[in-house]
Amino acid sequence: MKTNEFLRLLKENPNKSLLFEYENGHYVGANYHVTEVKNITIDAVDCGANTDFWKETIIQLWESPKEKGKREYMTVYKALGILNKVDQMKPMEREAEVKFEYSNSNFHTAQLFVNGFTFNEGQLIMKLGVEQTDCKAKTYNAPIEKGVREEACCSPSGGCC
Repeated sequence: MKTNEFLRLLKENPNKSLLFEYENGHYVGANYHVTEVKNITIDAVDCGANTDFWKETIIQLWESPKEKGKREYMTVYKALGILNKVDQMKPMEREAEVKFEYSNSNFHTAQLFVNGFTFNEGQLIMKLGVEQTDCKAKTYNAPIEKGVREEACCSPSGGCC
């Protein structure tokens, strides 16, 4: 989901509660805070020696231990207010992919993609998920050192990296 799509979704649903499902059936606690919004620029080289460049918006969610018993989730209106304030200070790239950074004692720190969203009784539920790492070079037949087969390119003993 692009940053502009996420912001538009929030603007269209200000009176709902905002929930984040980080794994099937597992939600970020109602005691969450938006603790950081990052405008990230990735300037990369893959194992096929091809360069790439893109931007991402990373919104960090943190559960406050002082509010552990909290039952009411942040409203979309409040979340949008936070993001609008951030945007005034450090404008967000509207076409950038939006991700959510989160962890808890049972879930490792991860940058989670938006896989979709649903509505449920006054709630906007953002469905988050991980994306497995992969070798980009294999998708465009990267040049491979002499004698190295394409299938071996991205293995630890492959010739690309």
